Amino acid sequence: MKFLITGGAGFIGSAVVRHLIHHTQHSVVNLDKLTYAGNLEAVRSVCESERYAFEQVDICDAAALKRVFAEHQPDVVMHLAAESHVDRSIHGPAEFIQTNVVGTYTLLETARHYWLGLAADKKSRFRFHHVSTDEVYGDLPHPSDNPNAGATLFTEQTPYAPSSPYSASKASSDHLVRAWQRTYDFPTLITNCSNNYGPYQFPEKLIPLVISNALKGEPLPIYGEGDQIRDWLYVEDHARALVLVATQGRLGETYNIGGHNEVTNIDVVNAICAILDELKPKATPYSELITHVTDRPGHDRRYAIDATKIHHELGWLPQETFATGLRKTVEWYLGALK
Repeated sequence: MKFLITGGAGFIGSAVVRHLIHHTQHSVVNLDKLTYAGNLEAVRSVCESERYAFEQVDICDAAALKRVFAEHQPDVVMHLAAESHVDRSIHGPAEFIQTNVVGTYTLLETARHYWLGLAADKKSRFRFHHVSTDEVYGDLPHPSDNPNAGATLFTEQTPYAPSSPYSASKASSDHLVRAWQRTYDFPTLITNCSNNYGPYQFPEKLIPLVISNALKGEPLPIYGEGDQIRDWLYVEDHARALVLVATQGRLGETYNIGGHNEVTNIDVVNAICAILDELKPKATPYSELITHVTDRPGHDRRYAIDATKIHHELGWLPQETFATGLRKTVEWYLGALK
């Protein structure tokens, strides 16, 4: 099949592109606006493949999208293009509404009109897969407040309760996709994932920021006490899951994708420091660079995914533990940041 991947030069999108070219026989059209977080280096290993094409296009540009659909004739749209950094959304929410809400609407309408014009056999195979986040669910009880908090997880039925402009914009886009499925019988799938980490992540996110700052001897900023809990998912495990859902998932369904790795932010940072102490030692431990800073507004305290559905229906499980994935990630950045 031919996949149209929006945001294919981004962190997760590029992992999907690499997976499709390296591990399947599918073709890929990588559509990306190439904003600050887009990085064509992340897809350099596939750019010579005859099964790969790149289009520099904004998902808010309906005319450009129409041309891309007409020219490339995709079988699957996997929509990953999004503004995704919570801190940026707090200081400048307008761009998040434009890209994540207006852009998703524009892509949905372009894809729907393309789908309506397809021959019956191609129309029956077409799928629109929208990639979202667990942050749309708000946060979960924290062990410091409730000793039984660990028993509570996000499921596909968890009510939406977004806390930030970013998560509200992603919740809005999820609702649009479900409405297009219900109103127009448009063939959609939605996935909601936990925190991703791995190679090529833009260094505003926690793990690459800590690695980069540590190697430069700069402070390692931790919001509040660092007791916020996240479920960490290695990006290549996520890419495998996304392709599985896009090709084998039940239309109209939502699948939650998690790494089965609940870790506090402070423990993540200490684990990175310990790996760096081993692989690139300095005179003093890297953990001495840890600096606690004022917490951000509306900071969710705990996320955790129940990934039972995707495991039972599609057989997916993460291959990396947090320990193995984090070591691979630190080793990659040590090579990339030389």
